[in-house]
Parts: sequence; structure tokens; C-alpha cells
Amino acid sequence: MPLKEIQPEGWAPALGYANGMLASDGTLHIGGQIGWNAEKVFEAKDFIGQMEQTLRNILTIVEAAGGQASDIARLTWFVKDKAEYLAHQREVGQAYRRVLGRHFPAMSMLVIKDLIEDEALIEIEATAHIPQPGV
Repeated sequence: MPLKEIQPEGWAPALGYANGMLASDGTLHIGGQIGWNAEKVFEAKDFIGQMEQTLRNILTIVEAAGGQASDIARLTWFVKDKAEYLAHQREVGQAYRRVLGRHFPAMSMLVIKDLIEDEALIEIEATAHIPQPGV
């Protein structure tokens, strides 16, 4: 089985990339997600709001591939403002648990200068393993 593109129902199309690519062994590669909604609109202008939306976007892609939060194996975070992240640790944890519960995959965080979308404050890419029948 070749790679299968994962595009959640009702989402605006991804242009020039795939939101997710599912391999035959169940490995789901999720492209960098940012804090906009399914229509590519930033409802939140703050870090915590965008972080929570970004995690919801990742979970939506995982679910569209037939998985759940506990199938997420890795998250790589790209943040523009280290000080803002560190200043809001309690809120970060609360927002994280609202979306992904107490599932904590392998994670890395990088502080970067900028992101392609000017309004974006955070981008997270992920890898999940979705159990496949007969594999």
C-alpha cells in the first residue's frame, strides 16, 4: 500500500503539502500544524490559545487516520518566544491536558526566529503510530 494522504473532512485544502501521510505500517507523519482553525483563520492571538488549537489540529489529523491521542509518539515544537512559553508553564500544561490528556510522547522544542504565517506563534509537527489490521 502506498502512502495515503490524510486530510480531515471539512478542512480547507493544504496547498503544496499534506497535513498527514499514513504509511502501510501505521506510521502517521503529521506536517507542522499552527494555531489556525479548519478554515485557516487564527481565532486566538495569544500563545496559549494558538498552542491549544495547534494540538487540536494534530489530534484531528490523528483521528482522521483512525487513531487517538495515545497513538501520538512524538511532538516537535517550534516556538517564536521562549520567554512567553516559560512564563506560562501552568497554562501550557492545562491546555495540553485539555487536548491530549495525560499522554506525554517524546517531545523536542526549538526556539526559532519566525514562522511562514506571520500570525503564527507556534508550530508543532508530530508522528503517530496508528494500529493497522493485520500488521
